[in-house]
Amino acid sequence: MLIAVALLVVGLTALVQWRAYQRERITNDQYPPLGEFLEVNGTKVHALVRGSGPDLVLIHGASGNLRDFTFDMVDELATRYRVICFDRPGLGWTDVLPGNAGACNKSSASPAEQAAMLQQAADQLGVRNPVVLGHSYGGAVALAWGLARPDQTGALVLVAAVSEVWPGSLGWQYQLTGSTLGSGLVIPVITAFLPKKFVEASLAAIFAPQPIPQGYGPHIGSDLALRRPSLRANAQQVNSLLPHIRQMVPHYGTLTMPVEVIHGTGDTIVPMDIHAKVLMTQLPNAKLTTLPGTGHMPQHVERSAVFDAIDRATLRAGLR
Repeated sequence: MLIAVALLVVGLTALVQWRAYQRERITNDQYPPLGEFLEVNGTKVHALVRGSGPDLVLIHGASGNLRDFTFDMVDELATRYRVICFDRPGLGWTDVLPGNAGACNKSSASPAEQAAMLQQAADQLGVRNPVVLGHSYGGAVALAWGLARPDQTGALVLVAAVSEVWPGSLGWQYQLTGSTLGSGLVIPVITAFLPKKFVEASLAAIFAPQPIPQGYGPHIGSDLALRRPSLRANAQQVNSLLPHIRQMVPHYGTLTMPVEVIHGTGDTIVPMDIHAKVLMTQLPNAKLTTLPGTGHMPQHVERSAVFDAIDRATLRAGLR
């Protein structure tokens, strides 16, 4: 009986890992890199560069990749900016940072570590005095970027950005996938068997109360976030974010560059009252654009308002 149970466990484990590998292989073929690769201290960074004009760096949120910006933003922005999009560490086609790859590794890339990595990649591209836009988790990375290089950052644009210490927990899903057991056992099952309908429902919750723009899901490649390394990297980063934010908050007052903050009142993922409104009391040179009823994805459902914020930041920084 024990031998039979052991063989069954081994067989199921092999099935899950094989199925996860096959799904990752198909995903990689369907959603290849869009840009170029840069090497930062032996780590591969995926970057997409388009257009000409003042440098504009775009940093995506949790579970995302730079395809979010290529859906309906980059082509228009590239007519008046040199747009530089990055995949954050462990997501899209950028490698995880060294020391953050293990299934049972509780460490993660902090916003400061991610910003440092992307800054070194940006240096290789000749980026100078950029406007740095961060969405959601990417907003925390954008803030870390400004804190690390206050005199070399033209302006910040924070879209539905995580910026403050928040109450409560992140939910059982992140707690499970961020645990040693969840990382080793549950994540491969998610990669292997998570239904498409669950992915679609998750996207709908992110865009709510607005609908998902037609074609967004197939374009962004949601399955890229379901690969085992990406799931682990995302869970580790999100689970460890709170203490890093707590360390960053006291230094926000040193960010004297122009900052444009744009946030929807209908955002239940990163609530405006907890983040943007509090942030406005901490930044000396910030302006808030409030979007009534808008959820967590203003860059797509209120695109013109986000573009206006970018243009204002550029003008306020004297880059036009």
